[in-house]
Amino acid sequence: MTLNQIILLAYAGLMVLMSFVALIAFFRDKKLAVKQKERTKEKTLLFFSVFFGALGALIGRILAHHKTDKVYFSIVIYFSLLTQLATLGLLVFFVL
Repeated sequence: MTLNQIILLAYAGLMVLMSFVALIAFFRDKKLAVKQKERTKEKTLLFFSVFFGALGALIGRILAHHKTDKVYFSIVIYFSLLTQLATLGLLVFFVL
């Protein structure tokens, strides 16, 4: 296995892992919001989105109907998703 293939697998694996974490975080925060308990900070939710978890954040946001009225969440998540998918696409292009 070449170094480029290892980098591609590591990047894709990190995206899957962080997307799962972001998905869980959005569902957990929605559950806490409904119960009116102490919530996850918005910075934390956006952190998961920016650092490799944009796909999970988007899916969690849609399925949990959470933070859908916050425009800056849309901007950050969509921009992060575009950046992450473009990077993944470039890695695939150069490895294959």
